[in-house]
Amino acid sequence: MTRASLTRLAVAGAAVVGVAALTMGTAAASPSPQAGKHDKKPGPSVPVRLLTINDLHGNLEPPTGSSSRILDPNGPLTDDAKGTQTGLPNGKYSIAGGASYLAAHLKQLRDPNTLLVGAGDLIGASPLLSAAYHDEPTVALLDTLGLTASSAGNHEFDEGIDELNRIMNGGCHPVDGCSPAGEWKGTSFDYLGANVIKEGKGDYALPPFYVKKINGVKIAFIGLVTQTTPNIVTAAGIKGLQFTEEVAAANKVSKELAKHGVKAQVVLVHEGDNITPNQDPSSCPVVPGNGSRIAKGLDPQIDLVISGHSHQAYVCKVKDPAGQDRVYTQGSSFGRAITQIDFRVDRKTKDIVRSSVVAKNNVVTRTVTPDAGTEAYIKTWQERVSTVANKPIGQITANIGRGSNVGETPLGDLIADAQLEATKDGGNAEIALMNPGGVRTDLTYAQSGSEGDGVVTYGEAFQVQPFNNLMQVVTLTGAQLKALLEQQIWTVDPVTGGITQRILQPSASLTYTFDTTKPVGSRVSDIKINGTAVTDAQQIRVAANNFLVGGGDGFTVFTQGTDLWSGPLDIDAFVAYMGAHSPIAPPATGRINLVR
Repeated sequence: MTRASLTRLAVAGAAVVGVAALTMGTAAASPSPQAGKHDKKPGPSVPVRLLTINDLHGNLEPPTGSSSRILDPNGPLTDDAKGTQTGLPNGKYSIAGGASYLAAHLKQLRDPNTLLVGAGDLIGASPLLSAAYHDEPTVALLDTLGLTASSAGNHEFDEGIDELNRIMNGGCHPVDGCSPAGEWKGTSFDYLGANVIKEGKGDYALPPFYVKKINGVKIAFIGLVTQTTPNIVTAAGIKGLQFTEEVAAANKVSKELAKHGVKAQVVLVHEGDNITPNQDPSSCPVVPGNGSRIAKGLDPQIDLVISGHSHQAYVCKVKDPAGQDRVYTQGSSFGRAITQIDFRVDRKTKDIVRSSVVAKNNVVTRTVTPDAGTEAYIKTWQERVSTVANKPIGQITANIGRGSNVGETPLGDLIADAQLEATKDGGNAEIALMNPGGVRTDLTYAQSGSEGDGVVTYGEAFQVQPFNNLMQVVTLTGAQLKALLEQQIWTVDPVTGGITQRILQPSASLTYTFDTTKPVGSRVSDIKINGTAVTDAQQIRVAANNFLVGGGDGFTVFTQGTDLWSGPLDIDAFVAYMGAHSPIAPPATGRINLVR
């Protein structure tokens, strides 16, 4: 039995009888230091370095387009009159990310006192190279890179808790079987979730924490995932689970760890803040939100907060409830940054010396020599997946993009049309609606610097829709459809003028007016299906992916639907539509009359 297996058994037992039953194998616990006095009379201390990553999303190959860029004060790229980095504000940028470069930078940043940890969404919503094999290629590489532990992210639940446990414990996929690499052996690291509880039992569904000894001192990592997970993951993915409030869950574990003498505590939380854009990744331009709420509310015994989820880069200090400074960080996404946190642990108090904490975000530039072993590893998986990825599925006549993802977009409309066509037979769908967050990249006429022939491959289509959601159809009344469309969000920040929006992408059969100047609840009018006005009592068959039908993204009216019918996967619907209608021109928008 491996070390990881023994750890999980110990933690599972603790979950059943309560965290207080932990057996740490430590000497008698010393009294917990008083809140606000972590640095009083420090004794001999030892150095520790944390390197942290978050929201990798299985990006083994270097990400492209906007997903590859990150603001970097030392970057070589500027938005200038020559059009370099067109569309970006003035500033310096680097092209970043890619597992082989990530591995190279990790080697440069490591010293003998280093631990590598993660803050969730390391897998899920992944490119085909990883997703085709249920992210086993990514998890195996993270093991090779020495990942110590990670909080679970919402995307770790995309295929449900049983699949996440399989990823950790081993065994071949129950439907697709073993990958070309053979039987899956599991991981030597744990996904942590102190606020993920088995429904009805109160037991932890995942290990709530992990303790690692380094330089003779113990560091505890407490894992949390956003409590909004049920709203942003399919109902099947979170079946049988409860996601409790993050601060209370972490504080419960923190107190028990302190009782057992583990005073150096770090929270890995898959929740974070947004930022004012175009800032140094090691600055603190956060717009306070759920991430700050958690970082400020955690017990003073917790020394550091490493976050994820919002895909931003920041290094902040917040005040804990005792008024002490506490470092709070996030490291962008897609492997574009590594957060480095250096500190010392007092041997006598067993606690982190807060005044010693220094943190920064290191951009994973592509100016270094990529790690040869990782390059070879990725090449192996590229060869394995190439037969699937390179298969042509259709053609386009020009770029079909998400635009600025504000309101209706050509690619969103195209996907909705494909989903309607796939659900008419059998599901009797009349309209289809697509969530904009599920459209992950553009369809580009010229790929990889080629002259361009408009050919779309399966791999390119998969990058657009990587979630393998199931297409479903439910019946809504006309009144319910209006209520559903009223749940769309459109707000304008009075200071920055920035737009926060969540507008469903409609099939061509649906038209309506959405007036952002009116109060919420009275914004939607003139709803028509194929040109005929919708009545309140009308029964309408509405197609959407199972994420939306389960109430995802806050569209709870979907859950009122009746006569549920399930059909093909969303990617299969898209592929079939491309094959049947090629060559495809960008659809004209205008299905939504957006008034603003």
